[in-house]
Amino acid sequence: MEFANPGFFWLLIIVPLMVGWYVWRSKKLQGSLKMSSVQGFLKVKRSKLSHLRHYSLVFRSLALIALIFALARPQSALSWQNSTTEGIDIVIATDISGSMLAEDLKPNRLEAGKNIAIDFIKDRPNDRIGLVVFSGESFTQCPLTIDHDVLINLFKDINNGMIEDGTAIGMGLATAVNRLKDSEAKSKVIILLTDGSNTTGSIPPVTAAEIAKQMNVRVYTVGVGTRGYAPYPVKTPFGIQYQKVPVTIDEGVLSNIAKITGGKYFRATNNEKLKAIYQQIDQLEKAKIAVTQYHKKTERFLPFAVLALVFLLLEFTLRNTLFKGALT
Repeated sequence: MEFANPGFFWLLIIVPLMVGWYVWRSKKLQGSLKMSSVQGFLKVKRSKLSHLRHYSLVFRSLALIALIFALARPQSALSWQNSTTEGIDIVIATDISGSMLAEDLKPNRLEAGKNIAIDFIKDRPNDRIGLVVFSGESFTQCPLTIDHDVLINLFKDINNGMIEDGTAIGMGLATAVNRLKDSEAKSKVIILLTDGSNTTGSIPPVTAAEIAKQMNVRVYTVGVGTRGYAPYPVKTPFGIQYQKVPVTIDEGVLSNIAKITGGKYFRATNNEKLKAIYQQIDQLEKAKIAVTQYHKKTERFLPFAVLALVFLLLEFTLRNTLFKGALT
């Protein structure tokens, strides 16, 4: 319930003023009479209607309150909205090769990539998102889905060693493109994350990029790793030892993939930069949501106006029938 003219509620202050005036007037009209004894009046029975002597004040006050509510124009509001989302289909293709265990990102490249990608997924509830992992081979960890809880759980389950080691960037990209071949989304996107160069696989990265271009798939490539050397954990008989290994990201190939498909290449040398990259991609690939709102309001003042009239009629009728001639 809404009120079109809520300012009229200030008139409710008249009600206590009416009551105060009525009490003052009643006392003013009362007289005084001195008597030696009131014994003769004790046997007189009190009228059953005496408790209704203030009917006039009650009905007039109720009528005024109802009239003020009517003037405030109560309205019942019914609203609804039609939303049309032009969803974006996104496949995240992530490298899970052994080099992703390097700890130049914390706790390591693989875990940092997983955590930041999960935050990205949570911020895009209107899009279908899938997950492809690649190393020496590639496979689909999760097909395109709007059920992001399932996707996040599957994302958390990925780890190094699930498949043969290596870096098959072309295979990973081709598998991701294949997940989008039947998509009817107006925008199809792949986020490809790797820390190395293509060392294996039957499909060259540029060939996979050309296929993506033909299917109107835009690819954002992300090179993960610091510049120079990175600490890498190695198991030894004496426990985990760290070695400095060179960072060998093939930025030329990754930049070319992005250029061919109309995407963009990014370099993430630490957690903050990787997070910023996902945020930038999030802004570049915002889903378009058109929302049309409708409001329907129905006037509800009539019941209050009728109620005010009823109270006034009751007061008038009683005053001219049952209480005719009585002091009110």
